[in-house]
Amino acid sequence: MTTDLLQLDGSFGEGGGQILRTSLALSCITGRPFRIYNIRANRPKPGLRRQHLTAVLAAAKISGAGVTGAAVESTELTFHPGPVRPGEYEFDVGSAGSTMLVLQTVLPPLMIAGRPSVVHLRGGTHNTGAPPFDFLAQTFLPQLAKIGPKVELTLDRAGFVPAGGGRAVARIIPATHLTALALHDRGREIGRRATATVAWLDPEIARREVDTAVRAMGWPKEAGRVFELPAEQGPGNVLSLAVQCEHVTEVVTGFGQRGVRAEQVARDAARELRAYLAHAAPVGEHLADQLLLPMALARAGSFTTGPLSLHATTNVETIGRFLPGVRFAVEDRGGDTFRVTVNAPAGVPPS
Repeated sequence: MTTDLLQLDGSFGEGGGQILRTSLALSCITGRPFRIYNIRANRPKPGLRRQHLTAVLAAAKISGAGVTGAAVESTELTFHPGPVRPGEYEFDVGSAGSTMLVLQTVLPPLMIAGRPSVVHLRGGTHNTGAPPFDFLAQTFLPQLAKIGPKVELTLDRAGFVPAGGGRAVARIIPATHLTALALHDRGREIGRRATATVAWLDPEIARREVDTAVRAMGWPKEAGRVFELPAEQGPGNVLSLAVQCEHVTEVVTGFGQRGVRAEQVARDAARELRAYLAHAAPVGEHLADQLLLPMALARAGSFTTGPLSLHATTNVETIGRFLPGVRFAVEDRGGDTFRVTVNAPAGVPPS
């Protein structure tokens, strides 16, 4: 064990896979090797699952890293990165595990690399407990573009649990300079839509979801859309509710489940979106978590959100282990609204 090996306890905070993904990304960026133990200790099935292992192998591939402990169910690993190598890559989860979480791991180092990259992803594209394709494409990546990197994310084939088989492609144009993001107001509402998608299921399920969602939101019927995918992409069902404003788009996702009525899926999603719209903050819970790392790399910026989740505060602490010169300040603005500011003291060099 070298003295430079950063020691991380994977059970702290929310104790899930985000600690590992953030550590992998920042290890590639800073060149700092690390050892993580108690991986996903707070989850019903601790240790690496297929999607986490794929994230480890993907980070190792783009950086030529040396890795020990890279195996399904492993609760400990070490990661020694080399220089990040932009290029064209393909990463296959080998199951319905989330491809978007794999992209979340390799995107930060590739988005500040010297040349463009293309990342082909295979596995799940719409997963519970992970940012779905629609959220990244419509909510996160437009905000990332304001910071600097440009990412075109396209969906070739949807991948649902349990079949998987999804295919997505991310084309990454890196930024030579990262700009401070300031997101404190949604601006005027310019669009709204409820989109229900089914594959190898009765399209009536999607119609019921859309009808229930638009009624619950008080939207016109024309705001609803139904898509029926080819049967070989199923079985699967996802409902996406989106509100587009001048400065930010919020996407809420509901997933069809066996034994849960379509109307309930729609009502739950509508309830979540109404709660967001009733709040003054433009940055929702999930976007807040996603913005922390790119803003830390920019070493400046701020946004207004609701109370930070345990997921987000754990991410802040993990980022701080790799970027000790970066500071996060959280200011209570009243009404359950908080201003999050990222800054680096003058004279502190980039990591």
